[in-house]
Amino acid sequence: MRLPGWFAERAEPAPPESELRVSTIELFFDLVFVFTVTQLTMLVADGIQEGRPLEGALRVLLVFGVLWWMYAGYAWLTNAVPPVRPARRVLVLLGMVGFLITALAIPSAFDGDGPAFAVGYLLLILVHAGLYLQSTAAIARVIPFNLGGVALIGLAGAVGRPYDHLLWGMAVLLLWGSPYFIGQKGFELRAGHIVERHGLLVIVALGESIVALGIGARGLHVGPALGVTAALGLALAACLWWIYFGGDDETRAEHILAGAEPVRRTRLVLGAYFYAHIPMLLGIVAVAAGVKKAIGHPIDPLKPGAAVILAAGAALFLAGSAWFRRVLGIGGNRLRIAGALAAPVSIALGLWSAMAQLVVLVALVGAVAVLERRPAAASSPVRASARVR
Repeated sequence: MRLPGWFAERAEPAPPESELRVSTIELFFDLVFVFTVTQLTMLVADGIQEGRPLEGALRVLLVFGVLWWMYAGYAWLTNAVPPVRPARRVLVLLGMVGFLITALAIPSAFDGDGPAFAVGYLLLILVHAGLYLQSTAAIARVIPFNLGGVALIGLAGAVGRPYDHLLWGMAVLLLWGSPYFIGQKGFELRAGHIVERHGLLVIVALGESIVALGIGARGLHVGPALGVTAALGLALAACLWWIYFGGDDETRAEHILAGAEPVRRTRLVLGAYFYAHIPMLLGIVAVAAGVKKAIGHPIDPLKPGAAVILAAGAALFLAGSAWFRRVLGIGGNRLRIAGALAAPVSIALGLWSAMAQLVVLVALVGAVAVLERRPAAASSPVRASARVR
């Protein structure tokens, strides 16, 4: 297929891998995507408020599942087709419109706005496919799976419960499982860009968790209890930041990816930056929702659903970060796994006092971050030969 000259890949060579970094339009794109994280946090909080936390958590998992697939697709897209031309930037902005439509439809995606979500998602797919064709014909293997996923989501909007949830689940399985049928040949990725892009996404998502804290405190008198609880919520987000960014994991990850041959590198990116980041981002959503509920009544007991979600958020983030390191062959994950297993113990304290649960979670995640910085832990070897599992 011959593309118009104003749209096609530039004739000069692409920038060297070391020079390809995240552009400002990609960061702008991420800000729109993270709006969906705010919407998902509200969905969890509403489920707790209405006494259906499990249903709310299930909906979050289904919606996040399909959105995360397309976010990763755009991260790979701008890695292969840098948005340096005005036409490409316009199309990336059009993709942002798709994410905005899906985000606006999230609160009622299972209650009448499913078709609107499907329209926004279809726009994402079409823009993604059109841009990616500039880099590789391998994207043609992905497009049928993407279209199948949006068809299932659109069909879910036309049926009632529980079939709509079942169809959403089928869409998630179709999208998440497609790499095992598509294969990884034809998708060459640049290590530095992938590492930086996902690190910036985690930063922005953590920032949105602070926004959720502020929303939860809206209209409340700022007394000592509220101030301490807000500080604890910020401290917990800071501890999660420290787990992800406090060491040299990003530098090690970039070196490991850069040293891998192209197909294996793609598999490592798929394992570490697609699958392993799922529990980390869901953990941020859960922590934000739990803190949002805690800040309203910091001294009082949390509802069981809120206490469980708050603990699950910390556990998911720790487990996901350990999974990420294991995929890349970065050792020294026992503390993170132990912290993830210990986090549910805080639920009992949450049923007594929201502030008490926050104190315990801050102490737990903070202890993992501090103990990992000991000389013995910091010298854990990097096994660059580890395989994606």
